Amino acid sequence: MLKSKETFPQRLKPTDLSGLSGAAEAVPFQNTSFSASCEDVQLLIDRLDTPIGEMLIVSDGDGNLRAVDWTDHEARMRRFLRIHYGENGLRLEPASNPNNLTHEIRRYFEGELFAIDTLPVQTGGTPFQRDVWAALRKIPCGTTVSYATLAAQIGRPTAVRAVGLANGSNPVGVVVPCHRVIGADGSLTGYGGGIERKAWLLKHEGRTTLL
Repeated sequence: MLKSKETFPQRLKPTDLSGLSGAAEAVPFQNTSFSASCEDVQLLIDRLDTPIGEMLIVSDGDGNLRAVDWTDHEARMRRFLRIHYGENGLRLEPASNPNNLTHEIRRYFEGELFAIDTLPVQTGGTPFQRDVWAALRKIPCGTTVSYATLAAQIGRPTAVRAVGLANGSNPVGVVVPCHRVIGADGSLTGYGGGIERKAWLLKHEGRTTLL
């Protein structure tokens, strides 16, 4: 288990719009549309101890990340998966370091911050949501952007609230770094994993710049 000098509560309060939580100019980010009638979808789930709580890592057999969340929000994550994969056909099979994904995320928490930048991600979501999530992966590590800036970057400068909602619907926390989006005044605003986690992640990344 990784250790940290900082102490976090075992269960953090969920917040509303600002994310469940890498950054690179070109990263694998595929889109898949799912139907509630999908049958017999098998995904792999692993668990990783981190300085800010146990992380859940869900991937498919091809090595794509499908969801990343925290154990204290496991019910929320499973609801998301049922929405995208169907009520009855989804199976989550325990796995140890599937396709080396857990190892790479562990490296990030150990200080190799760019280890997660090119991890493959495959999600559903609307075209607008996928545009927002793809833009999140382009935010350089160590920097942050405002919701308004993010909206402008995807060519929708008036859609700031919608960008916030899409950010809050991000299923792949940390790797798709919705924690790097903050308020225009520099405030952390909300975060689905808890403000304490968002603050820790930004400090871990050495955030020094607001783009």
